[in-house]
Amino acid sequence: MNKLLLAMLMVVAHFSYAQETFPVNGVKDERPGRFALTNATIFVDYQTTLENATLLITDGKVERVGTDISVPSGYTIVDLSGKYIYPAIVEPYTNYGVPAASKKKNGNGPQYESERKGPYGWNDAIQSTYHAVSEFAPNDDSADELRKLGVGTVNAFRANGLMRGTSVVATLAGLPAQEVVVKEKGAVHFSFQTGTSQQEYPNSIMGKVALLRQTYYDAKWYQNQSEQVNLSLQSFNDAQDLPQVFEANGGKLRVLLADKVGDEFGVQYIIKGNGDEYQRLNEIKKTNARLILPLNFPAAYDVSDPLDALDVSLADMKHWELAPANPSFLAKAGVEFALTMDGLKDRSTFWKNVRKAVSYGLSETDALKAMTQTPASMLRVDNQVGSLKSGKLANFFVADKSIFEEDASIEQTWVQGVQHEYKKPQLPDYAGKYELNVGAQSWVMEVSGKPGSQSAKLVINDSTSVKVKSKFTDTQVSFTYKQEDDESETRLSGWVTDAGFSGNGSTPSDTWISWKAERVGDLDEKESEEAKEDEEEKPELGDVIYPFVAYGWKTAPQQENILFKNATVWTLEDDGKLENADVLIENGKIAAVGTDLETNGAKVIDASGMHLTPGIIDEHSHIALSSVNEGSHAITAEVRMYDAVDSEDIDMYRQLAGGVTAAQLLHGSANPVGGQSALVKFRWGASPEKLKIAGADGFIKFALGENVKQSNWGSDYRTRFPQTRMGVEQVYMDGFTRAKEYGEAKARYAALSKKVQAKTAAPRTDLQMETLLEIINKERFITCHSYVQSEINMLMKVAEKFDFRVNTFTHILEGYKVADKMAAHGAGGSTFADWWAYKFEVKDAIPYNASLMSMAGVVSAINSDDGEMARRLNQEAAKSIKYGGMSEVEALKLVTLNPAKLLHLDDQMGSIKVGKDADVVLWDNHPLSIYAQAEMTLVDGKVMFSRERDAELRKEIAAERARLIAKMIAAKNGGAKTQKPKKKEKHYFECEDIIHSQIH
Repeated sequence: MNKLLLAMLMVVAHFSYAQETFPVNGVKDERPGRFALTNATIFVDYQTTLENATLLITDGKVERVGTDISVPSGYTIVDLSGKYIYPAIVEPYTNYGVPAASKKKNGNGPQYESERKGPYGWNDAIQSTYHAVSEFAPNDDSADELRKLGVGTVNAFRANGLMRGTSVVATLAGLPAQEVVVKEKGAVHFSFQTGTSQQEYPNSIMGKVALLRQTYYDAKWYQNQSEQVNLSLQSFNDAQDLPQVFEANGGKLRVLLADKVGDEFGVQYIIKGNGDEYQRLNEIKKTNARLILPLNFPAAYDVSDPLDALDVSLADMKHWELAPANPSFLAKAGVEFALTMDGLKDRSTFWKNVRKAVSYGLSETDALKAMTQTPASMLRVDNQVGSLKSGKLANFFVADKSIFEEDASIEQTWVQGVQHEYKKPQLPDYAGKYELNVGAQSWVMEVSGKPGSQSAKLVINDSTSVKVKSKFTDTQVSFTYKQEDDESETRLSGWVTDAGFSGNGSTPSDTWISWKAERVGDLDEKESEEAKEDEEEKPELGDVIYPFVAYGWKTAPQQENILFKNATVWTLEDDGKLENADVLIENGKIAAVGTDLETNGAKVIDASGMHLTPGIIDEHSHIALSSVNEGSHAITAEVRMYDAVDSEDIDMYRQLAGGVTAAQLLHGSANPVGGQSALVKFRWGASPEKLKIAGADGFIKFALGENVKQSNWGSDYRTRFPQTRMGVEQVYMDGFTRAKEYGEAKARYAALSKKVQAKTAAPRTDLQMETLLEIINKERFITCHSYVQSEINMLMKVAEKFDFRVNTFTHILEGYKVADKMAAHGAGGSTFADWWAYKFEVKDAIPYNASLMSMAGVVSAINSDDGEMARRLNQEAAKSIKYGGMSEVEALKLVTLNPAKLLHLDDQMGSIKVGKDADVVLWDNHPLSIYAQAEMTLVDGKVMFSRERDAELRKEIAAERARLIAKMIAAKNGGAKTQKPKKKEKHYFECEDIIHSQIH
């Protein structure tokens, strides 16, 4: 009754000082809310702890905190002897009190335009005009769920769109919305999810990034124009001074991508991570971003069935083991982060997971900081919450012991000086030694552990004990055990007595018996210390590997100085190939080619009977991408495949095993003008940024034929222009005409004096037009998906009208028909060796194509467009010897020097020449033979693949899987929750794929 009265007094007192603008219904209560919480261990903040201290609260705020405080008269005293007071948790990522956005409607066919009424932006994925505070409504049931966990303040937002509008920071005091809002606009939120927008654009990760980039440019332009009113851009600009929070859903690579977007516009995002950041720790540290970390550690996989175990990848097994150490890894690396309950299926597991993170190396100080000071600082409300310093809101929780102890419980949470009590009944401590009598048998039974999680065992002798499945409540107990010679278990059930326990049970022979267990003493001190040591022992963890998939590196390979001796060297320069020659590699470059070369201290490899070639280069690939097509609009020149590079793709390792060292990662063929290419080297283990070929020219994917006019997309896709091959030409003509006019407008503005420029609005930066203008200005080069001669002719004529040239026609299975025109135009051809009959467009394909184009003077190459076939591009090149009578040197050039020329990289790769990059392959047989295997593949002088290391890795992977499987089975047997294995099928992207994305 007294506690109820105290709570009522606190609420009444709060209303007396808080509801200033509300009419008084009845008699106004002027009593202030003054409380003194005494005799507690108080954590003033994450690093200041006071023993036997007092906390004074007045009108919902901290008045004083200290160890030498005399409680003034007029304060309600709350004695908290033996209790612990912590600043309440600041939850930085929640939808508390904010309604979800309306779900997508089921419509027929694609939607290209926004249906929103009013002067807003063109794309519904930009929800910048939304402000959570406008719909914020406290919900006491939801608030109570969070308060029970010690949460006092939340940052609440609506998860809808790439730009989600602003959040509201509010407390969980259980008062009206007007009294709990701490900051009406807490942060502005971003993501890689389009939310409820039904518009086709964007439907890929590249398109989403492009839309965000364009919005930044548009918003900057909008600040200095007076031509229109755009509330979306106005709100976007208004929010730039707020904390910027970006949900990088999709894994650690998305964290890096989000930061890259921010860096381009001078914005340092606070990034909501995924729990796997340790897998790219060095790169994430370099972002300087503060993170919001979930604690949604994966459950162990149920791998007791060996067939089920095959469905679990090594990466998933290792992540299960290492995920709880993610906060510890980041803290030790100096990365600042806040913890969130977001992502937990059951929020009640939050403290369990916090303690697990602590047991995996996170310090209690860092954990407390991540729940209080850091999120308050991120949201710029640390002047009000996050600690218990004078003048701040009286937001704290009271625990019965150190909150990081396994059985600690939160008994009270105070928010704005309002108390909410959650004290749970305490289970008795049954630890000790018991004499267990079951019928005529007697043993010593030991009960150990902490109340609420105690377990028992039978001590048979000094070296033998039997584990007992046990369950304790405050009045009842049950024990189940099975001895070595018993066929089944003994099951005992009973109740708590003054002397111990007693009850009835069933023996292995199913005989009903009475039993009792009388307490005879405490556990031995040595045993208690051992138990304590076991509890405190940190788990042993496997290595983090780069990339975090099978065959990843524990330690990245280093450049080596290597001398290959006595090899058949395919230089592919004027001397073609050299017999019994040497090649010296130093500092990642080819240093010398000849015979009887001096080692200069280099590692010597006897390559007698072997062949050394340049690394294979794939002009047309879609591996190592998480998405391939932004097929929504006819022109998507603004999207960049670099934004979709997936450095974790196992296909890079497999292709290194086939001698491939570099590739052009192309956009697909869903539209006439696709996205900008990514030119990469297969630096296995490196981040997406480090895979890039530095200084490479810019390329872009164009496409002709069936795909771009949506021939096979179904009846819903009949509205996007173009729908015919004639329309494709018009798209090009219109796009380049607009780009030319755009360039002229920019030139006119640039020619103005600075004084005139200051009074004149600059042309809006249009990323799509910028890219097309680069093509016109010969600063970006086209690789065009093509089949039919008429369309090939058409695009060359379009290019000539705008005074540029098509760089490469890829696929080009009818290239032999127009090879003379291609040569005159200056276009190269990258084709398939012998693909045909897979669709109507390729009905005239012939295996002589590459040879015939070469004979006409066209720089020709063989490409894969296929993740599997790329491992055999040497064999694909050999087909031109069989069908076209090509020389073996010219045939090998089809997959080495010629694609290097097409990609403007022949000054650094494609042949074995002094000064070029040391991208070479050592083969055990003639490189154009079907029997040839790559013994060793080097990229930049680093051994990225060798058969010897591959054999070692297979053994290591098998051993690591066996270790993790045993650990998961042990976890299951120990009562841990498990999840059923589910095989994850890898999708192999091809040109026509319109799957939106594939993420890790």
